[in-house]
Amino acid sequence: MAAYMRSMICLVSIERNVFLHSRGSGVIVETKRYVRGLRRNPVRVLFPENEAGKVVKPRPQPAGRDVHGEKGQKVKAAIKHPEEDFVKARSNVQATTTHAHVTGTKDQIDGLRFERAFPGDKRLGKLVSITRSRTFREHQGKILLEGRRLICDALNAGANPHMVFFSTADRLRELPLDKLKRATLVKVKFEDIKIWSDVVAPQGVIAIFARPDPLRLNFANKGDSVPLSLICDNIRDPGNLGTMLRCAAAAGCHDVLLTKGCVDAWEPKVLRAAMGAHFRLPIYQSLSWDDMEKHLPKSVTVHVADSGADRSEEIKDLQVNVSHKKLKAGDYGWVSTKSNRNNDSYEEYNSDTDSDCEEGAQSLPTVDSKRYHESWAQSPTALVIGGETHGLSVDAVQLAEKTSGHRLFIPVAPDMDSLNSAMAASILLFEGRKQLLKLT
Repeated sequence: MAAYMRSMICLVSIERNVFLHSRGSGVIVETKRYVRGLRRNPVRVLFPENEAGKVVKPRPQPAGRDVHGEKGQKVKAAIKHPEEDFVKARSNVQATTTHAHVTGTKDQIDGLRFERAFPGDKRLGKLVSITRSRTFREHQGKILLEGRRLICDALNAGANPHMVFFSTADRLRELPLDKLKRATLVKVKFEDIKIWSDVVAPQGVIAIFARPDPLRLNFANKGDSVPLSLICDNIRDPGNLGTMLRCAAAAGCHDVLLTKGCVDAWEPKVLRAAMGAHFRLPIYQSLSWDDMEKHLPKSVTVHVADSGADRSEEIKDLQVNVSHKKLKAGDYGWVSTKSNRNNDSYEEYNSDTDSDCEEGAQSLPTVDSKRYHESWAQSPTALVIGGETHGLSVDAVQLAEKTSGHRLFIPVAPDMDSLNSAMAASILLFEGRKQLLKLT
């Protein structure tokens, strides 16, 4: 009877573990109990009332198999498995991060290796600070170029790049990569470039080049040049100088000569205003007037640009009225009384240094005047443009007198002082080009 009762009544508790969420090592287990039929070999399993519609046929168990032991092992394995997976996943993430950190400097773009600027990298800031100072540019022999077009012009002319900072791979691919094999490529954040950029909308690429030597650059438009040279006399405004260089390149000038009083031609503002003219014609700067003639042909004729008004009659009247007095250069109004022969400094002009005494007076050379559209460029020609503040130096006028040059002026409407020096240079340069082309 006891055996019959044991065979008829048997309650077995089955635990089904459902893993709803795994975070770290915590595991949430949902347990449900079911009632099995009152037989050793049940036909079906009866669920509670809320799940009465479900009928599950159990799998037959082979003889001699410890069902309870196996179920306990499965539960333990199920609880332990998420922890192992979490540890493995965490170790994989750490390994991937470490690998990326180690191989960060070995990334490549189209076969070129580049470095990634990690937080705290100050190379960009240091190099930009150096290249913004004229003293450091001259001592370090480096210049800064910003923007795709300017960098491409420098590379095509044969300039030597040292470092290139870029924000994205697409920005780097816009440059001729075959000419960047010897340069150090550094990928930085666009925010870093924006901080150190001088433009309102930076393009995301900045390059540091060696200071180019005009004798070693390859200029593409040498064949289209005319025997016309531009001499910039004490041009101190970066925008004016850059515009003059751009006009000289557009007019096909042979070269550009800068006196010692001019602003540095490789200053960032001059580079932007010139729009790549630095790499289209030779530019020689910091020249004294004694060295100026060495860069000009022997048969050259030097002309000087007047301030824009015809003062021939005014000068004649002045010479008649004060013929007994030695005239100074400042009395003519179109030439500076301060000589630039020994001007090695770049400080701003101080009007107190301009002496009006008779002892410091310099006699003005005799130079005939001509209108800009008259014939004046009939041989290798050089045109001198003076700064707007001080005008032409006496040395420039003396060189014009020595080479039988003229004083060129552009007539303007009444009550107008003069044209901008860069505007006057563009008019005279293109007029000179037209006259020289007629000869050929």
